[in-house]
Amino acid sequence: MTLTQLKYAITVSDEKSMNAAAKKLFISQPSLSASIKELEEEIDVELFLRTNRGIQITPQGIEFIGYARQVVQQYELMENRYITKDVLKKRFSVSTQHYTFAVQAFTETVKQFGMDEFELAIYETKTSSVIEDVKNFRSEIGVLYINDFNRQVLTKLIDESNLEFHPLFDCSIYAYLWKGHPLFQKKEVTLEELQDYPCLAFDQGSNNSFYFAEEVLSTYDYKRLIHASDRATLLNLMVGLNGYTLCSGIICEELNGDDYGAVKLASNEKMTIGYLTRKRMMISELGQEYIANLASFKDKVLE
Repeated sequence: MTLTQLKYAITVSDEKSMNAAAKKLFISQPSLSASIKELEEEIDVELFLRTNRGIQITPQGIEFIGYARQVVQQYELMENRYITKDVLKKRFSVSTQHYTFAVQAFTETVKQFGMDEFELAIYETKTSSVIEDVKNFRSEIGVLYINDFNRQVLTKLIDESNLEFHPLFDCSIYAYLWKGHPLFQKKEVTLEELQDYPCLAFDQGSNNSFYFAEEVLSTYDYKRLIHASDRATLLNLMVGLNGYTLCSGIICEELNGDDYGAVKLASNEKMTIGYLTRKRMMISELGQEYIANLASFKDKVLE
C-alpha cells in the first residue's frame, strides 16, 4: 500500500467515476483501474462497485477512505511543515444535531483564530450522520445529546464505531416557542397544555427510530406532529402554526434573534449534551478551541 494509491482511492471516491478521477490525476484510466485493483487485492477489501452507472463506494470502502484521508492529510501537514515550508491552511470540521449553540461555538472559534487561510466545515445533520461523520473522518468532532432513554442504544453504537462520548453539561427540558405563542408568558408548561399545538421534530431519514430523535420524550403520543429537515423551517413553522419543539433551553439570540424563547417543561427528564471524538485520536488546536467554546455554554444552561 502506497501513499499514491491512497490518493488515487480518495479521488475515485470523490469523483465517483474512474474516467473523471483519471483526468483529475493526469493518468490513464487503465492505469488508475489497475492501481485500485492492486490495492483492493492487497488489503482484501472491495472498495468500489463497478456498475453501468459508474462507481459506487462500498460500506467497507467508506471506512477505508476515512482512514486514507487522515493518513494523506497528516502527510501533507508534515510535508508543509518540514519540506516545502508552506503556511499551513487550517482544516477543521464538525457535525452536530440542530443546535444553535453548536453553530455559535463554531463562529467564535473562527473569529478567535483569525486565520488568513482555512478550510472549515460545519454540518447540521441527523443523529446517525453525526456518528457516521466522526467514524468515517468526515468530521473531527460530533455534537449530540444522550439521556436515560437512548443511552443504551447510542452508547453501544458509539462504542462499536470506535468513538468516545465526552459529556459537557446536563440540561432540563424546555419548550422552544416564538414570543407570540399563547403559552410563551408562562413560567412552566405541561405537555397537556401543548397538545393543541403542533410539535415540531427534526426528520431522521431512514433512521427515524425513537432512539435517534433529537427531541427528548420522543415516545410521547403527540396529538399533532410535524417533521422538518432544517432549523430555519422549524422557526417558520413556530410562527406560522404556533408550533413548538423540545430543546435544551440554551438560547443564542446572536444567531436566531430575540423573537424566540424557552419555557420550562414540567418534567424531570434531563439530557446530557456532549461531543464525540475518535478513540485515541489527538484533537487539533482548532478542535480544542471549539470544545472550549462549547463548554462555555454551561453558564447559559437555564435552571
